[in-house]
Amino acid sequence: MHFLDDSLLPENQPKLVIQAAPYGPGWLVSDSDDIPVSMDAQVQKALDCYNAGATVLHIHVREADGKGSKRLSMFNELIARVRDAVPKMLLQVGGSISFAPENEGEIARWLDVDTRHALAELTPKPDQVTIVIDTNQLNFIELTSEDDIQGTSWATPEYKRAYSEMIVEAGPEFYNEHLKRLIAAKVQPHFMLMHIHQLETVERIIRKGTYTGPLILNYVAAAGGGAGHHPADMLEFIRRTPDGAVLTIEATMRSVIPMCTIAIALGQHVRVGIEDNLWRRKGERMTTVQQVEQMVRISRELGREVASGEEAHKIYQIGQYWGSTEETLARLGLPPNRRPGQVGTPIRNAW
Repeated sequence: MHFLDDSLLPENQPKLVIQAAPYGPGWLVSDSDDIPVSMDAQVQKALDCYNAGATVLHIHVREADGKGSKRLSMFNELIARVRDAVPKMLLQVGGSISFAPENEGEIARWLDVDTRHALAELTPKPDQVTIVIDTNQLNFIELTSEDDIQGTSWATPEYKRAYSEMIVEAGPEFYNEHLKRLIAAKVQPHFMLMHIHQLETVERIIRKGTYTGPLILNYVAAAGGGAGHHPADMLEFIRRTPDGAVLTIEATMRSVIPMCTIAIALGQHVRVGIEDNLWRRKGERMTTVQQVEQMVRISRELGREVASGEEAHKIYQIGQYWGSTEETLARLGLPPNRRPGQVGTPIRNAW
């Protein structure tokens, strides 16, 4: 992204879109008293997050016994009920569905390709499904301290191993087919990227014409093997993101607050919630709603307003797809593809 002399002035920045991730699929119910379990509680949590200022809901679902659900019927029910309870909220289904263990004795794992593809068949349709690009190590434990996980399931040897050895399987066969299905279902893909090289892969996908729509993405600074918490890496990712893209910053544990504060100041968007972070400061828990309220306060202190539900839909360009690769590149602010025999850097409308 380019930053002009006046780019840090809040009147020249889009209103802040706050993603809320309140369902915490990686945690057991015993890990937090802020995890909604019943369907009524899960719907109420969505409403509470919206009333606090979040306009995007990152959805995972729990069964009545508190275990993470992998049943599409449960996702369908929650989406339908949240649509009815909070019609202006943008609904984003987590593409991993739930990597928490389903049964006693199982370990956490990234779900198989066919199960993730099935998210394109959800009814009613969500606004978005998140999609990861390129197979990657995802070592959550590497970016947590003993203080972060003390007293939680992640502190046990078996969970530490599971969340240390997590692998995101997302090769070309997966993401090309998944994009095809989401586009056919008219569900916007929300790209979850862990470093610049995955951003480069997405640009190649766009240049090949596989995807011709808005580039809505998260920078996921959450685990070893992907992005860490070094602010210079985040700034470089922002710099490399096309001007026409919409970027949200996502971190983990107590680094969420400082990294999201930087993001707000730079005109980007933020994600908060117990899925990523349990803490306000060392030893002090914070609910998802409190995290949303904190981002609202920080943004307003910086002079930047928070988007309404309708404004979030416009910022995310929900429902838009474009007619060609050339139009997509132009709308994103990327140089056009090289024409045969063209030398130098291709420039749109060059003399």
